[in-house]
Amino acid sequence: MPDTFPTTVRETVELAISRGITVATAESLTAGLVAARLADVPGASATLCGGVVSYHNEVKQQVLGVSGALLAERGSVDADVAREMAAGARRACGADVAVSTTGVAGPEAHDGKPVGTVFIGIADAQGARAFAHHFVGGREQIREAALRGAIGHLLDALREFPGKEPPGNKS
Repeated sequence: MPDTFPTTVRETVELAISRGITVATAESLTAGLVAARLADVPGASATLCGGVVSYHNEVKQQVLGVSGALLAERGSVDADVAREMAAGARRACGADVAVSTTGVAGPEAHDGKPVGTVFIGIADAQGARAFAHHFVGGREQIREAALRGAIGHLLDALREFPGKEPPGNKS
């Protein structure tokens, strides 16, 4: 069976461009894979504002505005952290929609969370939400699954977004 993921990525970028929606990323366990994959699509600069790789909690706090108390209490692998990361990326980059990833790729558990635990955040003008996943496999497979999950949730969010006039399409 052929891999349809490249088509999904292209569809995500093209939908954002056609609706005039800007996108940002905040990535921990995927370390820039989501932004890189979006940028692989020609014309992505019309929608991809930027991204933050926030592998360290200090970056989550200082750049994305994630609560230090939240990180201290629950650790970095948490639904609320994913929400705050996405909201912070949206704010920092001035984007309409942002996606975030945080999780445990392994080989060992982290912050009491088992390997394969992943949270994907989405933030837009209506607020921020997070989706919990548990992926199975080695480090590379878990990061790839998180990448695919993030693109899937981003595409869903773009389909639901009210949209706006794309730049240069003034009637």
